[in-house]
Amino acid sequence: MIPDNVPEENVFYGSGDLKKESHVPSFDKYKELYLKSIDNPDEFWGAVAKDFFWKSKPTGPFLSYNFDVTKGEIFIKCMEGASTNICYNLLDRNVHERKLGDRVAFYWEGNEPGDESSVTYRELLQRVCRFANVLRSQGVKKGDRVSIYMPMVIELVVAMLACVRIGAVHSIVFAGFSAESLCERIMDSQCLLLITADGFYRGDKLINLKHLADEALQKCRDKGFPIKRCIVLKHLSKEPEESVDSHSPPAKRSCPDLQVPWNPEVDLCWHALISEASDECEPEWCNSEDPLFILYTSGSTGKPKGVVHTVSGYMLYTATTFKLVFDHQPDDVYWCTADIGWITGHSYITYGPLANGATSVLFEGLPTYPDVSRMWEIVDKYHVTKFYTAPTAIRLLMKSGSEPVQKFKRESLKVLGTVGEPINPEAWHWYYNVVGEKRCPIVDTFWQTETGGHVLTPLPAATPMKPGSATFPFFGVVPAILNESGEELEGPSEGYLVFKQPWPGVMRTVYGNHQRFESIYFKKFPGYYVTGDGCRRDKDGYYWITGRMDDMLNVSGHLLSTAEVESALVEHRAVAEAAVVGRPHPIKGESLYCFVTLKDGVGYSQTLEAELKKQVREKIGAIATPDYIQNAPGLPKTRSGKIMRRVLRKIACNEKDLGDTSTLADSSVVDELFQNRCCASV
Repeated sequence: MIPDNVPEENVFYGSGDLKKESHVPSFDKYKELYLKSIDNPDEFWGAVAKDFFWKSKPTGPFLSYNFDVTKGEIFIKCMEGASTNICYNLLDRNVHERKLGDRVAFYWEGNEPGDESSVTYRELLQRVCRFANVLRSQGVKKGDRVSIYMPMVIELVVAMLACVRIGAVHSIVFAGFSAESLCERIMDSQCLLLITADGFYRGDKLINLKHLADEALQKCRDKGFPIKRCIVLKHLSKEPEESVDSHSPPAKRSCPDLQVPWNPEVDLCWHALISEASDECEPEWCNSEDPLFILYTSGSTGKPKGVVHTVSGYMLYTATTFKLVFDHQPDDVYWCTADIGWITGHSYITYGPLANGATSVLFEGLPTYPDVSRMWEIVDKYHVTKFYTAPTAIRLLMKSGSEPVQKFKRESLKVLGTVGEPINPEAWHWYYNVVGEKRCPIVDTFWQTETGGHVLTPLPAATPMKPGSATFPFFGVVPAILNESGEELEGPSEGYLVFKQPWPGVMRTVYGNHQRFESIYFKKFPGYYVTGDGCRRDKDGYYWITGRMDDMLNVSGHLLSTAEVESALVEHRAVAEAAVVGRPHPIKGESLYCFVTLKDGVGYSQTLEAELKKQVREKIGAIATPDYIQNAPGLPKTRSGKIMRRVLRKIACNEKDLGDTSTLADSSVVDELFQNRCCASV
């Protein structure tokens, strides 16, 4: 699996200075550790576990599992019998045992330049304990689910770690999702309580988050699931002058005109609650396989699935991947530009960095606001050494050329990373040459919400990089490539990417639906975890992700279900049928191209198109807004009535070579769609 020798040509290497301090300084060392992680996982992960606090020790093997549905129920268990608390390991351990209380945990950079604050590990511990006591006072106990719908503020980290401290299960919903999406997730996970904020700015756009939260709670009530408590952070509206939980000057982001609806029977003020709370809170000791959090990701059937991660394995895996993939050193300042509402923010803003006692930047704004130099200004301001962002952001900034980057020194940068989708070679070279000035290795990480952390990735000093390749597996991960028949392919090949055994951080189930978990990930190829992604392995053994093999689209690094978007479109009174496919996009990677068949007597218009886009935004969120909508009097179908999406993808891209169309029931539909294609609008 791992080649004996690295290729000589078309590869890039980390600097000699990086190798001197690196945890994994060479490819030979990587191979040695990798083989140990596969052949002797108990010893490999046992050494990692020694760095953490355990209230009780494991009573069995480090990992036990079944990946084969033909042999019984799928299960993964890690360190069974052990007990711990992640919040204790992230905060108390760093403050009391490692003496890092005065170290900055987060530099918070607001949407507006100059709106800033910071929090040390000691302060973060105190704030988490206060809010954990608030949650307990509201009746939240171990195992209860708590929904969090907040902008990128320090209080979001406080809320999630307060849940963890008392053994509650957090379900964070990205603040860009709609009220309908929030309602759906609250109800599916049966949340006891909602934590939100009044509002926030994304660039120059004001988001009234409390209004959306209220709308979601009303939808929950209408469906027979009332939420009795909603804790509201005053982020934009006027705060109490003596607020104990806000270190930043409110004038920088004050929005006195923001109308914040308030229901005294449900709503509670964050600041009032914590002002009376103690800053000491005994942690709840949790078993290794207790649920830690639920995070919803799009499902190919249209209904989002609640991915469940558990305590010990997730903690060890995010801590280890963060330490080794970013080659974390004590004096680093790390910045991941993701939102905590996605798995990247869970694993590589909160859990992984804090487990290592890292100092991170937490950014509320946009990479292009107030101008396209903002990210590099922040890099210089905080002397960022390790920088992790999405290819979408890189392609967006590439459009403005190198001048906005070169206005700032960026001398502190040592490692660059990418996440969310494969990075195209052109963007890789720009990132490497312009941003990193040919001295910073790029860790192009492949992983998923379900995997918990990186599974294919370079290591900065050890792995020779090929632009666009995720390179090799992380420790404990055993990939394989299968053909349609489920046969393992050797050597250079292309097919389905699967994994042959678990690693500590892999998901354990879909919340409330273990059968769906087995069906999605394990039934297609019994004995393997199926990622849903295609993959190519080249002659040198490098892995290249080729895209989704199911009905999912990767838009700006975020997975969207075509079925979910289609469902939102057909709910409109004018639409009889809809089909959604992906079309390549120079910035987003993929864009949403929607075909809609209207009901008899309904005419297509710009007004209708605007209504359809609004409908999708309101049902799912702005990220799912269609880029193209085409009027389709008919859709290409087989004689059995199945929509031929392969043909629709060709039409969306204006590719006339359709391949075999012998199963089409009516080929004239295709000609008409090509003729109408010019009517598709962005």
